[in-house]
Amino acid sequence: MQLTLHRSAAPYPPERQRPRVGFFTDTSICIGCKACEVACKEWNNVPADDCGFSGDSYDNTLALGADTWRHVAFIEQRRPLGLREEPGTSLVQEAAAGQLGADGELPVHEDAGFRWLMSSDVCKHCTEAACLEVCPTGSLFRTEFGTVVVQEDVCNGCGYCIPACPFGVIDQRKDDGRAWKCTLCYDRLRDDMEPACAQACPTKSIQFGELEELRARAERRVEQLRGAGEPGAQLYGADPQNGVGGTGAFFLLLDEPETYGLPPDPVDTTRDLTEIWQTAALAGAMLVAGSVLALIGSRR
Repeated sequence: MQLTLHRSAAPYPPERQRPRVGFFTDTSICIGCKACEVACKEWNNVPADDCGFSGDSYDNTLALGADTWRHVAFIEQRRPLGLREEPGTSLVQEAAAGQLGADGELPVHEDAGFRWLMSSDVCKHCTEAACLEVCPTGSLFRTEFGTVVVQEDVCNGCGYCIPACPFGVIDQRKDDGRAWKCTLCYDRLRDDMEPACAQACPTKSIQFGELEELRARAERRVEQLRGAGEPGAQLYGADPQNGVGGTGAFFLLLDEPETYGLPPDPVDTTRDLTEIWQTAALAGAMLVAGSVLALIGSRR
């Protein structure tokens, strides 16, 4: 079942539509290797970051931006995981070896003293994409795969899309002022290839596919983790009824979204624009009417 696109619908006739695809990122098995960051940069020719010691754990890129389309967050929590582990197994060893089950499920593991929460963040490719709505040049468009892409040769650098994004994903490059972000490797999708980051992920933390199938897989994984003693396991961005109509890139988190630097209740920033303009117009009309009446009264 293909998801319905709302106001920011794809400009393609039905015969050209493809099943909507995206990412399911299972942060419980991310090992922070940053292979996704490197693969993204290499394939998309994204400039190098100004990396160095940030003083913020081992994270040297800090946030998404025009030159960081994938960002692996490092959060250290000094508390036990409380998860079960089968004797003689290791989540990292099994995941790194790519030992996915036939149903795509992965094991769970425990740690005695603290845990790392690692998550590879990316553009969410929202169903209701505010960045696309505010773009005056058509630089941002919805592809036949349901993803949102910036055409750098059309972007005029106005920057409207930057404050419109509820996730703070889009940014402008200092040298040319144009907006840049993840394209979900649109060129690879057209050649029936998976995005570079997902292909490079050694633990299958980043999983690519059709959204409906990914959602079903993610729900099973949440149930598995909760049954193993991880009550904080939750999906972020998968609900089509959320403030952006669901996202094309969603996440399994082990803690609250704020812990990962994600907004807890993202909302399409253009959702209420029509009502706002109508209210403003009504207020303006009332102001004009009041002024006219006052002028008439003064003349009398």
